Amino acid sequence: MNQLITTSDGSHTIYVPELDEHYHSVHGAIQESRHIFINYGFKFCKANPVKIFEIGFGTGLNALLTALECSADKRVVDYTSVEKYPLTKDFTESLNYKDYTGTEGHRLFTLIHSAEWESNQEILPNFSIKKIIADLTNAHFEGIYDLVYFDAFGPEKQPEMWSRDVFGMISSLMAKNGILVTYSAKGEVKRNLRANGFEVSFLPGPPGKREIIRAIKI
Repeated sequence: MNQLITTSDGSHTIYVPELDEHYHSVHGAIQESRHIFINYGFKFCKANPVKIFEIGFGTGLNALLTALECSADKRVVDYTSVEKYPLTKDFTESLNYKDYTGTEGHRLFTLIHSAEWESNQEILPNFSIKKIIADLTNAHFEGIYDLVYFDAFGPEKQPEMWSRDVFGMISSLMAKNGILVTYSAKGEVKRNLRANGFEVSFLPGPPGKREIIRAIKI
C-alpha cells in the first residue's frame, strides 16, 4: 500500500513499495518541483500562451506550482497531464501542500484535483487543465506543446517510459525550440533524447541531486 512520507523540506511525497520508489525527492518535494519544472522549465520558456504536456500527474504538485505562477503573472497556460494510476481522494486530501502555498495554493489545489478527468477544465481565467488517464507507452495524443514536464518514475523502475520510442513520440508533439525538463540525468536518457532531435543540457540539480536535464527540440 502507498505511504505518505514527509520530505526534508516538510512537504509530503508518496512512497510506492511495489516499485521501491517515491513520487518526489525525499530531500524536498516542493523544493524539487520548483527547482526543476518551474525555474528551469516554466520560467525559461518564453511562449505565451504556453501549452504544457506533463508526463506523470502524480500528486498534482507540478500543476499546482504552475497555476500559482499563472495567478501571479497572468501568463496564459493550457496544461495537459497524463497519469496511468490516479491517486485516491483520500491520498490527495492528506497532502500538506496547502501549508507551503497559502490560501491561494489551497484553493487551486482543490480545484485541480476536483476537475473532471478527460475534460478541459478552467481553473483560473488564464490556466486550464486536462487530466488524462492513459499509459504513455501505447496511447495516442494530439497537439503541439511548447513545454514538457517529464516526471515519470525513474528509468530503473519504469524503463519503458524512458525509451527512444517514447521520446520520439514526445518529440513529434513538440513545437520547434520546445523545451523538455526532467529530473533524470542518466546517460541513456541523454542518448535517447539526442537520437530524437533534442539538444541536451545538464543543469545543477536540487538538493540531493547533482544534475538534471533540460532539452531543446531543434
